[in-house]
Amino acid sequence: MVEVADEAGTARIAEALAATLAPGDIIHLAGDLGAGKTAFVRHAAAALGVTEPVTSPTFAIAHRYQARDGQLVSHLDLYRSRGVTVEELADLEEYLDEAAIVFVEWPEAGVGLLPAATVQITIDDLGDDRRSIAIDRQ
Repeated sequence: MVEVADEAGTARIAEALAATLAPGDIIHLAGDLGAGKTAFVRHAAAALGVTEPVTSPTFAIAHRYQARDGQLVSHLDLYRSRGVTVEELADLEEYLDEAAIVFVEWPEAGVGLLPAATVQITIDDLGDDRRSIAIDRQ
């Protein structure tokens, strides 16, 4: 677990993690609303070579980005889901492609249906822009 003092600290952690990721990695992000999950994904995606703006897919549920080198990055946000159904999972399958690096916010909504995490990230808001970030490789 690492404590960071600001978003620049979060960016450094996200960039370091991104350097270790490969296609097929599934990254689950846990943390309260506003903890910084989307900011973490934004910085990791930028480090992976995504040049377009990375925004929260809360209402769209999923976004797909392509990095400069052709690497695919998927970003799912299941906050609005009370529990992913088999039918909903079918709609998300294209984002879970094994050729992509996949970030999933609020993965607990898909327990039992989503692919298992290869990396589990937990972010806790400590106040005053400070965050505690725990990264666990599965």
